[in-house]
Amino acid sequence: MHRLAIVLVLLLATVACRAAIPVYGYQIVHAYPHDTSAYTEGLFYKDGYLYESTGEKGASSIRKVQLETGKVLQRHEVPSQYFGEGIVDWNGQLVQLTWQSETGFVYGLDDFKLRHTFSYPGEGWALTRNNRHIYMSDGSSVLRILDPDTLAAIGSIMVTADGVPVTNLNELEWVDGEIYANIWLTNRIARIDPATGHVVGWIDLTGLFDVNTLPRPVDDVLNGIAWDAQHDRLFVTGKNWPKLFEIKLVKRVAP
Repeated sequence: MHRLAIVLVLLLATVACRAAIPVYGYQIVHAYPHDTSAYTEGLFYKDGYLYESTGEKGASSIRKVQLETGKVLQRHEVPSQYFGEGIVDWNGQLVQLTWQSETGFVYGLDDFKLRHTFSYPGEGWALTRNNRHIYMSDGSSVLRILDPDTLAAIGSIMVTADGVPVTNLNELEWVDGEIYANIWLTNRIARIDPATGHVVGWIDLTGLFDVNTLPRPVDDVLNGIAWDAQHDRLFVTGKNWPKLFEIKLVKRVAP
């Protein structure tokens, strides 16, 4: 009986641990216009503006966008043979991935002029950074850690929730020491501890926007996270969505 009691305690502890990842809902603070032709792949906020990359061959671009109006202030078209993916800024430059071409582009952040290209193995999905490293997703459960100066991989992080790998990590954003990651084809964002790869929270954005009102609801999914660190503002949007939302997270209380 003593051994059975210990086993039961361990099982209950395991279940409790698996149920311990907090889930956050949201409150909409403001809704801003968003270009419905923008198949959003990358997004970040810097110095009062949004920077956005769009995908699909023949329609890929990088953009500087006015938050309040959604107006595209500056734009560079990616060559039509490439499917544009995620972006990040580093040291006055803008770095962009492509999906399956194993080619990335480095532009001047101020003028969007191409500075040089770089290569990497496999697919490119998204980028974000802190003050030391760039982090890259490729649709798997692994985030690559890149040297921001050479853009070479110098490490990796396996992302797990309750010990189970989390796949389809898509658009990324560094938020207060965590990496936020859209989970492709879902309404969820994972909050990832970059030191361990553990998911420390889920953000459930169900109901934020009805994709069934769009021409391609299967493709036009939630994707795009931007963080205004100075004013603690979190922005999210989706592919071809007409709105970009500023939201506040609300922790759900377990029943």
